[in-house]
Amino acid sequence: MNSISINQKNNNFEIAGLFSLALRLVIGWTYFSAFWRRLFLANKLDPEAAGYIGEKFNHFLPNALGIKPMIEFMVTNPEVLWWAMTIFTIVEGIVGLLLMFGFFSRLMSIGVFGLAMGILLGSGWIGTTCLDEWQIGILGIAGGFTLFFTGSAQYSVDYWLMKNKKAITQNKWFSWLASGNLPLTEKQTSKSFLVGSLIILSLSLYTNQVFHGGVWGTLHNKSVKPKLELSKLQLNQNQLSFQVYRVEGVDVYGSFLIGIEVIDEKGESIYKLDGEQLSSFPKEQIDNKYIAKVKSGAHSLIIPLGAKATINLKSEKFKHLSEGNFKLKLTDISGAEWKIE
Repeated sequence: MNSISINQKNNNFEIAGLFSLALRLVIGWTYFSAFWRRLFLANKLDPEAAGYIGEKFNHFLPNALGIKPMIEFMVTNPEVLWWAMTIFTIVEGIVGLLLMFGFFSRLMSIGVFGLAMGILLGSGWIGTTCLDEWQIGILGIAGGFTLFFTGSAQYSVDYWLMKNKKAITQNKWFSWLASGNLPLTEKQTSKSFLVGSLIILSLSLYTNQVFHGGVWGTLHNKSVKPKLELSKLQLNQNQLSFQVYRVEGVDVYGSFLIGIEVIDEKGESIYKLDGEQLSSFPKEQIDNKYIAKVKSGAHSLIIPLGAKATINLKSEKFKHLSEGNFKLKLTDISGAEWKIE
């Protein structure tokens, strides 16, 4: 390649790096602010504090795509979860800060790509109005991919290092991990960017369809209203137990259970708890499986998104029931009802 071509290529990457400055700064702040929020504005890494990020992570579980087993493992192992959330937060802080400064920009863009992919697959289905988490995830992936190709130009540490011809910039790996010319021909660069862009578009369409039905068919939003799954209904002498799992609804708003009722085969109620009684439901009769816990609230039994628990009801009335001739009904404050026979 002659000197004119090299100079032109240098100029092209400098222009690209300059034009992506706003993208670099905003994406950088997006991730650094998560670190700043959780450690300095509020302590969201304290498992005992309200707003613990581990509980937020638990909310992702019911409809995560591809990474559900990993999430379930962590939310059933609180110590592992805390370490994972702490490391994740630190990585977000480092990636965001260094990206804003433009230091090892391409390596940080890979970090952005990975973090955004985790957000997309874990919580892309959550969002009450504008598909919030899906948009954050897919735009983060596209932004990280773009920044890998542009690198940083003026107003970056990478550029200062290259301009002053520091020894580190003479290493072959520097351009791959920091900024400057990628060691690819124009044809290779063009094809790589096109293929990558089409793959990301395909991922966008696929996840949009899976999570929200946004490409064809019926639109759906699993964050609009609560949905409970009931299972493992068992009767043993004076105890009736069942498992409840909250799989849909707003992540920052619990399902407020104001009624649990057992109905016999004639349709008559033989056992009933109202909101006031559920607000003082014994803690020892709730066996929670995950970090997000089913618990009594001021006026109801609260079931956060992603919470799974076995509820044990005790009454002498259950001794007169036989298997298969009764129905269990749960009622939410919204009026929604869930039944299991």
